[in-house]
Amino acid sequence: MIKRLNDAIQKKHAPIVVGLDPMLGYIPEQITKKAYAEHGETLEGAAEAIFQFNKGIVDATYDLIPAVKPQIAMYEQFGIPGLMAYKKTVDYCHEKGLVVIGDIKRGDIGSTSGAYATGHIGTIQVGANTFTPFDEDIATVNPYLGSDGVKPFIDVCNANDRGIFVLVKTSNPSSGEFQDRLVDGKPLYEIVGEKVAEWGLTSMDGDYSNVGAVVGATYPEMGAALRKIMPKAVILVPGYGAQGGQGKDLVHFFNEDGLGAIVNSSRGIIAAYKKDEYAQFGAANYADASRKAVEDMIADINGALA
Repeated sequence: MIKRLNDAIQKKHAPIVVGLDPMLGYIPEQITKKAYAEHGETLEGAAEAIFQFNKGIVDATYDLIPAVKPQIAMYEQFGIPGLMAYKKTVDYCHEKGLVVIGDIKRGDIGSTSGAYATGHIGTIQVGANTFTPFDEDIATVNPYLGSDGVKPFIDVCNANDRGIFVLVKTSNPSSGEFQDRLVDGKPLYEIVGEKVAEWGLTSMDGDYSNVGAVVGATYPEMGAALRKIMPKAVILVPGYGAQGGQGKDLVHFFNEDGLGAIVNSSRGIIAAYKKDEYAQFGAANYADASRKAVEDMIADINGALA
């Protein structure tokens, strides 16, 4: 799977992923008004608004980007209708030829991790029929439970040509409370990075591994160190834009071949029309604002890598 992602990055000259993390406050009134007219001011109405909002952004950007990353919590908050909107979003993005990274951050004891992996990136047998329940291409994984929680995901990756991104150094301000703690003289995030490199050798796909890592753009020096520790891992880099990361901060997340990282922006793209620099588009043309934000992000990162 990671080869497919890298091929798409190279084809579109865009090492970026759009985070489809919708909040009702991001959705223009014309969309919510129509959804509520059809379904009422209900969870179903909110879910329909979310899907239509996502569809507009995907339609405006799919030719520019290799992948999307829907964050499942933004859908789960609307219950079962929200999860249905999540699944519709995954399927629609696949129709547009995009790689889908399910930002689910799962990880538990072995059997439970196996069930999470099956549900999101695997297949399940029901009688004579085989199903791919959520059908994301790649999933984010929390490694806190150790190998017991990660290996079931790797097994599913190997059986189904899928991928995972393991949380190593996250972009949030309090990540250091645990991740920066010294263990035998080295920070915990480096120890996790070493395990990612080890796990990755069991699931190679060309020059890179299906076992990637999440490292925040907000910690560029740590990203540079982790790049050396995990030479075969693609790094998913959150924290660009709204959290302060810029293209010039990200050069050392990449390998010399120009690959090895994919940078995420969520609200900086999907809510671009609310930002001063894209305000001229207005709510009616929110998707066009998102497209311009994508173009600007690609130019920023490629310019820094040149």
